[in-house]
Amino acid sequence: MVKKISLKSHRYQISISTKEQDEELACRRHDVYAVELGQHETNRIGRLGDSLDGYNVNFVVCVEGELAGFISLTPPGKREFSIDKYFKRSDLPFRVDESVWETRLLTVFKKHRGSVISGLLMYGALRWVESHGGKQIVIIGHRGINEMYKRLGFQALGLSAQSGALTYDLLLGTVAQLRDKSEGQGKILNRLFDQTDWQLPVPFNPPAPCFHGGAFFKAIGDCFDQLDRKNSIVNADVLDAWFPPSPKIISSINENLSWLLRTSPPTGCEGFLSKVANARGVKPCNVLPGAGSSDLIFRAFRLWLKQSSKVLILDPTYGEYSHVIEKVVRCRVDRVRLKYENQFALDLNDFEQALEKKYDLIVLVNPNSPTGKYLSKENMIKILSQIPLTARVWVDETYMEYVGFDQSLEQVAVSSENVIVCKSMSKVYALSGARVAYLCGGQHQMEPLRTITPPWVISMPAQLAGVYALDDPSYYEARYKETHILREALSSELSEIGLEVFPSVANFLLCKLPEGGKCAKDVVGACVLEGVYLRDVSSMGTSIGANYLRVAVKNKLDNERILNALKTAING
Repeated sequence: MVKKISLKSHRYQISISTKEQDEELACRRHDVYAVELGQHETNRIGRLGDSLDGYNVNFVVCVEGELAGFISLTPPGKREFSIDKYFKRSDLPFRVDESVWETRLLTVFKKHRGSVISGLLMYGALRWVESHGGKQIVIIGHRGINEMYKRLGFQALGLSAQSGALTYDLLLGTVAQLRDKSEGQGKILNRLFDQTDWQLPVPFNPPAPCFHGGAFFKAIGDCFDQLDRKNSIVNADVLDAWFPPSPKIISSINENLSWLLRTSPPTGCEGFLSKVANARGVKPCNVLPGAGSSDLIFRAFRLWLKQSSKVLILDPTYGEYSHVIEKVVRCRVDRVRLKYENQFALDLNDFEQALEKKYDLIVLVNPNSPTGKYLSKENMIKILSQIPLTARVWVDETYMEYVGFDQSLEQVAVSSENVIVCKSMSKVYALSGARVAYLCGGQHQMEPLRTITPPWVISMPAQLAGVYALDDPSYYEARYKETHILREALSSELSEIGLEVFPSVANFLLCKLPEGGKCAKDVVGACVLEGVYLRDVSSMGTSIGANYLRVAVKNKLDNERILNALKTAING
């Protein structure tokens, strides 16, 4: 996604027409299609309409409050389309069913012809049809603008008709083709978005999920219908803990599972917040619950940021951040590049240079994924002291417990004006499936977020798991020590088979494949054939390249399977 600079005001406004605008459109249709193009007889009342108007949806574009153009959409399942005036349905080279919509009357008024308005109207039609489950769009376009339709992804069907002085061709586009074409015009779409006050009741962009790995579910089934295969695969494409949760959690859930599943949890996660506060040396008012860090990221960023906001992130880093910033909020993002020459550790000079610009939000993942690097608490405090209070600082400490509890900035955040710490309990407490996380920061930062936090945001089993996990620090400390031993052994073995391995403090390793060999995508695909799932990290940054893998640390047996699969994939 390209960077976007918001304009102070929007040039165009697109919306569903009002009754008053429909009246004006009837007059405008007479002016264009009767007077100008001679396709209809002129009449004394100066209005045009037809039987389709009763169930068509009209979109209008206005410029400075003035109507500039419109388009009409005919939904499926109605008696007729506009094309029925010219063609028998039995002659059509496609089937008219519930998946087919028609767009018609694409009109830009004289004063605004030659602008982007026709493209904006067609994109609005695509989004409407796309969001209503349509699969195909049919249109009759006059030959003067058919090249535009073809650029958008429509294809001529070899049927034409004469109306007035114009010849019309029948065109059809599948929603999939039209979407592919629009995605290929990303820069144009971004400019269009920046210039448009989008008032249609569907979003400008379709939802675009962020890829997080988890491809291994193809092997066991998204509907969990092949769970017996769970032990035959190695899910090292995600960073789930290799060890089980605390025995205290397992015992309590096993004993109380029926009750936990049928019972409503504490509405505001009060007990969980109290336990977190006590464990971290803060107050409950400084803690906000979330169903995983993604829930917290979406909730907070959509509240804090708008299209004109500016955000600074690391590159590469956890992909959810650029996804939410660029594809959900659609604001500007700058990146601090993490360099190969520095083993992808953050260069403090580069960061200080980036701070010369003003930002609304700065995101730091520490330890960082996929690099496995971290900055000490001392260095983090130095960095934070250079950031103006007008910029919020989001510190993601998902993997901090692998380094040490004493390195967390939670207590620093509580007394800070602008620092918020995000803590997922997924990876370090073996609770990825439970979805339990929290934010820690000043009460003034938590209060606006608490207002939009839904009741029961964390499930009953997950609240219990979070509470019992914090009650068993000695168990987890022992697992972290084992993880370090497993990681160092895996690092050494990966190096022996020809990978360049970057030192890490967490439960994963960033690896570079040999130069001139297979790319990460191909190696990952080959490993899948061995039941081993690894992560190609090219999507986690803009410049890391196509030959880097992230490998999760697993138990000794699974680590051996990872090594054997990589040997086969690289050398086979």
